[in-house]
Amino acid sequence: MPMVDTPYGPIHDKLLTQLQQVKLLACDVDGVFSDGRIYMGQDGEELKAFHTRDGYGVKALQKIGIQIAVITGRQSNMVEKRMTALGVQHIYQGCEDKQPALLAIQKKISITKNETAAIGDDMPDLGMFQASQCNVCVQDGHPLIASQAHYRTRTKGGFGAVRELCDLILLAHGQLNFIHGASI
Repeated sequence: MPMVDTPYGPIHDKLLTQLQQVKLLACDVDGVFSDGRIYMGQDGEELKAFHTRDGYGVKALQKIGIQIAVITGRQSNMVEKRMTALGVQHIYQGCEDKQPALLAIQKKISITKNETAAIGDDMPDLGMFQASQCNVCVQDGHPLIASQAHYRTRTKGGFGAVRELCDLILLAHGQLNFIHGASI
């Protein structure tokens, strides 16, 4: 199978062709935008770390008209605040089954499975994979979800894995070298 060089190493040209069709990127949060750990304070306060590189990637995709959806099994005010700050319009929290949420978003914005990419790290993300044409697992994701992904990032979840996928989508759309702005 022919390969294409990218800043992250060679990828199959079939993957690049799939990414050219993407109009919607669906993302899990814990283990994807964050490293998957939840820090608990003495009073029950939860903390997560988000990488600014991922934020930059999200903003870059939005600049070329690609919509972002966040579908997560947990409910968290900090996720709402972070994703709202990034301009993410589709934020679905508390979803045990992520497939219906993604299907609802696709229907709402008239986007098909063939125009959707999904990134996840563990078994609850398989529902998104079933409703997506291009499935991506973060580098440190669970082996069972990695086995069902079309691509495994070279970057770990919470450390720029979303940015890596965003860059590959930008590359597929011929925009990687043309998007500039502030990291957020």
